[in-house]
Amino acid sequence: MEEKGPPHPPGCVLDHAAPRPRSPSFFQRSSTDRRMTVSSAPLDAAAFDEAVRTVRFLAIDAVEKAESGHPGTPMGLAGIALEIFTRHLVHNPKDPSWPGRDRFVLSCGHASMLLYSLLHLSGYDLSLDDLKAFRQWGSKTPGHPEFGHTPGVETTTGPLGQGIGNAVGLALAAKLGQARAGAAASLLDYRVFVICSDGDMMEGVAYEAASLAGHLELDNLVVVYDDNQITIDGKTDLAFSEDVGLRFEGLGWAVQRVDGHDPEAVHAAIEESKKADRPAIVVARTKIGFGSPGKEGKSSSHGSPLGKADAEATRLAASWSHPPFFVPDGVRTTFLAVEAKNYQAYEAWQARVVQLSSADKALFDSVLARKIPGDIYEQLLATLSRKDDATRNHGGRVLQEVAKLVPALLGGSADLAGSVKTTINGGGDVNTGAFAGRNLHFGVREHGMGSVLNGLALSGLFVPYGSTFLIFGDYMRPPMRLAGLMNQQVIYVFSHDSVFLGEDGPTHQPVEQLWTMRMVPNLDVFRPADALETAAAWAYAMERTTGPTVLSLTRHTVPELTRPVGFDPRSVLDGAYVLQDEADPDLVLIGTGSEVSVLVEAAVTLRAKGKRVRIVSMPCVDAFLRLSADKQATILPPGVRRASLELGVTLPWKAITGLDGINLGIDRFGASAPWEKLQEEFGVTPRQVAERLLAAL
Repeated sequence: MEEKGPPHPPGCVLDHAAPRPRSPSFFQRSSTDRRMTVSSAPLDAAAFDEAVRTVRFLAIDAVEKAESGHPGTPMGLAGIALEIFTRHLVHNPKDPSWPGRDRFVLSCGHASMLLYSLLHLSGYDLSLDDLKAFRQWGSKTPGHPEFGHTPGVETTTGPLGQGIGNAVGLALAAKLGQARAGAAASLLDYRVFVICSDGDMMEGVAYEAASLAGHLELDNLVVVYDDNQITIDGKTDLAFSEDVGLRFEGLGWAVQRVDGHDPEAVHAAIEESKKADRPAIVVARTKIGFGSPGKEGKSSSHGSPLGKADAEATRLAASWSHPPFFVPDGVRTTFLAVEAKNYQAYEAWQARVVQLSSADKALFDSVLARKIPGDIYEQLLATLSRKDDATRNHGGRVLQEVAKLVPALLGGSADLAGSVKTTINGGGDVNTGAFAGRNLHFGVREHGMGSVLNGLALSGLFVPYGSTFLIFGDYMRPPMRLAGLMNQQVIYVFSHDSVFLGEDGPTHQPVEQLWTMRMVPNLDVFRPADALETAAAWAYAMERTTGPTVLSLTRHTVPELTRPVGFDPRSVLDGAYVLQDEADPDLVLIGTGSEVSVLVEAAVTLRAKGKRVRIVSMPCVDAFLRLSADKQATILPPGVRRASLELGVTLPWKAITGLDGINLGIDRFGASAPWEKLQEEFGVTPRQVAERLLAAL
C-alpha cells in the first residue's frame, strides 16, 4: 500500500514534538503515582498473537452472522486495542462506574465489535451470546456503542469526531475534579485512552476539541489515530492529504508515529505518551482488513462483511481452524490475569479512600455527589428580582444563586459569556494549568463545546452548561442530540432567541431553531416569559437529571407578568399553566417567552370586543406533552378554539392548536432593523395580534 509521509521502520518511534515550557499546573504526577506503574509485563509473542487473532475473528464472526457491520477496522486495530486493554487501562469490569477507572473511548464507533470483543474478554457482563446477537433487536451489542446500554461503554459513538470531543471533556473533568478534591485529588487521576480513525480526523468537531485540549495541556489524554488511509469511498487521498501529526503538533500535542502492527513500537509509543506533559497522539499506520487475502487494505472491508469465501480464506491464512466465536483457554487465562491485576489497583484505591480523614472523605464524597437541593426552585424564588428585564439578565442573576446551591455546576460559553450572561461571579476561570475555577472558555467553538460538555457530564462529577446565541445552537446540534440519546444532564443557555434581537439581521435571528430543538427526543426546551419563569427554567434544568435542557432567553426587555391570587409557582414546571382566565372561554391563547406579554395586552382588546379569553403560558412544550391527558385538558379545554403566538415557524403549533387553530408567528427569515420596527412590520404588536385574531374568528 502506498504511504504518505516518511516510512515507519519496524520498532521505531518517530517525530517526538520538542518539549515546550509549561504553565504551573494544579497537579503534577510524581514518580510514585500509580498511573506511572500500571503497565503489565508484555505477553510473550505467541500469547499476544493468539489474543490478537481471537479479537479479530470475534469481530469477523459477529459481522458475518449479522450480515452487517464493519470488520476491517477491528481487524486492523486488534493489536493496538489489545495493548491498551491488557497493559495500560485500569478498570474493573465488576464495577464499571468506579470513579477511579481509566476511560476508553472508541471514537470510530463503527468498529464496535472491536470494543465488544474486548469487553467480553475483559470480564464485563457481555456474553458470547451477546456477541452472536450483534446488531439484533434488543441485544447488548448495537451497531454503534451506546452508553448505558452496554456495560463498559463510556460514551455513545458513531457520529465521527464526537468521541474525541467527549474524551476531551472526560480528561478535563479529571483535572477539574482533582482541583476540588483536596487531599483526595490523586483518587481522580484517571487517564482517557482513545482510538480514532481518518473519519474522526476529517470532522471539524475533533479539531475544535483537540485545540482546546492542547491549550489546556490535558496530559491525561492519549489518542491513537488509526492511519489506515481508507474511508468508505476509497483511499483517503481522494480528499485528505494533510499531515495529521504536524497539525496536532501545532495544536500543542505530543506526537509520535509508529507502525501499528509492531507491538513493541506501539507499546513504547503509549508509554511515552503517558509521560507527556500535554495531550498525546500516536499516529499508527495500519492496514484495514489486516490478514484478509482478498480485502486487506481495501475499502471493501470497511462497511460490509468479508463474505463466506474471504472469511474462510482469512482463517486459513491466519491458521485459525476454530469454529466461529471460539475463545482459546489461553486467551481466557491472559485476560483473567489482567483482571486480577486491575482488581488489585481497585482494592488499593478503595483502601486509600478508607484512609482519608473524615473531613477529606466528606469533601471527596461531595465532589462525587453532584447534589442538587430538593427545594432548589423555592430557594431560587426567595431570591428572585421581579422586575421588567430581558430574560437573559434574569437568567444571569438566577445562575448566581444556582451556583451557590450546586457546587457541581460549571460551564461557559463560545466566546459570548458577556452577552448571554453566563459567568459565575467569583467562580474563577479555567485555563492552562488552572482547574479550580468554574468558568470555562470554549472559544468560538460551538460544536466542540457541545461535545466537551457531554464528556464533562459523562464523568459523573459535574452538571455542565454551555452558552451561545440560539441561532448558533445549530452548530452544536449533533452533541445535543447525543446528550438526549445518552440521558445526560447538560444545560444549554441560548439567548437572543427571536428576531427581536434586531439590527444584526436574519443571519442571527432564529425562526426555526426552537422547533427543531423541540423535535429532538429527550431534549427539553424551556422558554421563560419573565423572572419567575426564568427561575423555573433553571430549577427545571437542575431537577431534570435524565436528559439535557435548553434555556431560551431574550435579548430585549419583557414585563414581569401578573398572576392570579393563589397561583402555585410549581405549576410552571408542568410546562404550561393558566395565566389569565374567564368562565367558559371561547378562545385559548397560547404563548411562549416574550410573546406571552403580547397576548396579555392583546387580550384586553379581545375582551372589549366581547370575547372570553383564557391565556396559557407554555414555557416548555415538551413537559406539557408529557402530562396526562386529563391534566392537559385542565389547561387546554377540549372543544375550545386555540391560538398560538411565537416568533418563529408556525406549522408545528398545529399539533397543539389543531387544524382549526390560529397560529401567529414568522414563517420567513428576519430582517435588520430595531426590534420595535420589526414588531410592527411582522404584525406582532399587541394591537396587530388582536386584529389578526378577531379577523380569524
